[in-house]
Amino acid sequence: MSIKKGYTLVITEKPTAALRVARALDVNGKPKKLKLGSIPYFLSRNTKDIIVVSALGHLYTVTQEGKGRNFYPVFDYKWAPRHLVERNAGKIKDWIEAISKLSEGADEFINSCDYDVEGSLIGYTILKYACGGKEKHAKRMKFSTLTKRDLIEAYNNVSSTLDFPLVYAGKTRHEVDWLYGINLSRALTLSAKRWSGKYSTLSTGRVQGPTLKFLYNREKEILSFVPTPYWEIKARIEVKGETLDVEFEGGKIYKKSEADRIVDVCRGKTGEVVDVKVKRFHVAPPIPFDLGLLQTEAYRHFRYTPRRTLNIAERLYLEALISYPRTSSQKLPPSINYTEILKGLSEIPAYRKLAESLLSKDNLKPKEGKREDPAHPAIYPTGNKPERELSDQERRVYDLIVRRFMAVFGEPAVKESVKVTIDVKGYRFLLRGKRVLKEGWIRLYGPYVKDEAVILPPLSNGETVVVKEVLREDKFTHPPPRYNPASLLKKMEEERIGTKATRADIIQTLYDRGYITGERIVVTEIGFDVIEVLEKNCPRVLSVDLTRELEEKMEKIARGEEEDVNVIIEAVEHLKPILEEFKSKERLIGEALSNAIKATRMKNRIVGSCPTCGSGKLMILYSRKTGKRFIGCTNYFKGLCKTSFPLPQKGTVKPTGESCKHCGWPTVSVRIKGKRPWNLCFNPNCPSKGD
Repeated sequence: MSIKKGYTLVITEKPTAALRVARALDVNGKPKKLKLGSIPYFLSRNTKDIIVVSALGHLYTVTQEGKGRNFYPVFDYKWAPRHLVERNAGKIKDWIEAISKLSEGADEFINSCDYDVEGSLIGYTILKYACGGKEKHAKRMKFSTLTKRDLIEAYNNVSSTLDFPLVYAGKTRHEVDWLYGINLSRALTLSAKRWSGKYSTLSTGRVQGPTLKFLYNREKEILSFVPTPYWEIKARIEVKGETLDVEFEGGKIYKKSEADRIVDVCRGKTGEVVDVKVKRFHVAPPIPFDLGLLQTEAYRHFRYTPRRTLNIAERLYLEALISYPRTSSQKLPPSINYTEILKGLSEIPAYRKLAESLLSKDNLKPKEGKREDPAHPAIYPTGNKPERELSDQERRVYDLIVRRFMAVFGEPAVKESVKVTIDVKGYRFLLRGKRVLKEGWIRLYGPYVKDEAVILPPLSNGETVVVKEVLREDKFTHPPPRYNPASLLKKMEEERIGTKATRADIIQTLYDRGYITGERIVVTEIGFDVIEVLEKNCPRVLSVDLTRELEEKMEKIARGEEEDVNVIIEAVEHLKPILEEFKSKERLIGEALSNAIKATRMKNRIVGSCPTCGSGKLMILYSRKTGKRFIGCTNYFKGLCKTSFPLPQKGTVKPTGESCKHCGWPTVSVRIKGKRPWNLCFNPNCPSKGD
């Protein structure tokens, strides 16, 4: 189909967004779907023809100027199509060629990618490189949801130029991160390779290093922690026909003899109520979700990692069910139209009664947090009905967002706490109660509010209680808790390193590199050694202050208060002495890293103790003759044990560190592409084999 030249070319970030934009801009809401080769695009009829085509996220990336990768430092770079830089990015070539061809007949260009730093940069690079320098004449659509109303409004109020401060901030961030990442990662990798002769990818970066250092510091605290014994006294009393648990007012006791004396004195005695304190207090509604709060809450309730939550939220955004999730705002401006959103939610059976209760209020005023984002409000539901059945994960996150949105308009909850002090032979015990007097916002946020109600019988001073049981509990002090993905993300936010869009990916990179493991994060041996090598030889790489300073300068670029070229020059000046220091100590660094890599690889292959000989370790091994993997005993090499077991030859196999619940043998985790992972017990006589 031939299209007359002189149309408007609108570029979106993803294919789903392209369809929604095309529908919104077509006068009949029915754009024509066309293809250029295998690449889809849409023709929307309006006062002028509009071609809507999508990118696939970033089509261009930063890469080294020139060839070779066995050297550093590298300070010369360029922007290039992703398919020339990355493996498995071949389809990017077709996308760029299609956009380039479509640009030839356009006389107006609009960047309609997500309105943030990344979206601004994606559109800019496409307009500059694929469209042949059209970035200087292009316009910008700005919106926070993919609803028809917001998209039409964004098109009618399109900005006459691109948002260049955001573009330059994004461009600078990518270039600075590339400079740090490529140079520091090469320094680590090549140091290890030149010492051992073996290649193993190691990485660190401007934000990755300080983040791993947080975990390293916590790991050291935990490993060096010496538990201190203490004792607690718990008692059970009977009063007014009810049996209730009470706690010793003095809390922790650090002398066992004192704890024993309290138990002996109080056992089997009666006590007297000597004080009753009743306190009523208001609990304010929660504040709206920014991305970090959503990720924290989704981890708390569903155990979804920050990255998974962001991916789910982005799908909901592309379905026009929620507003743009990559926001740091905790504000909900009236311009989003609270009433219309609630009316939309009232059409969904699960939310009808709750939404109607809010619509009956005289004044809808949200509880808001302090943070603002110049580009987007806090995350909120659009009020649109889902056009398809949501997956369980999507439904959970959507429900969390909807209920949080409604809860911010709720009335304060009223709670009552009761503290009863009981004297037993001179020792005081506390009985605590708590209840909700007025639900307020809790009714709206219900499933996500912990029920802490403890209802006590009415008690007054002078009443007698009977001590039914007194127990001494032996305890030890605990080390500081390990970070989990959500608490680590919160730490990064507090330290102001990384961005709302990159923090989850940085945490995932630490997992992917094998530096950390587990939901309750443990730093691996290689993670430890990377930090210790850097701390000993190049401590500036791990500086939170340096990273934060660069973040602040990039924020200034976005506000038009700093020149991007100055920040790049400064980054290079920071890197030069660090890399010179690395070069001078390369042999020492290489030896330390090589030993760590070897130890980690060995540790990751240990499955557990050999059930046959008892003294050897079962390991994942590879046959020199066949190349097949199997599990064998380490005592085989000493001629002491010939135990071996077959393993699946496809996919990845890793020790779980857990025992089979049927036979007690160690197990391995098997992951094969396209299948759900499963745990395998390789004991041929395991009772589970007969199931």
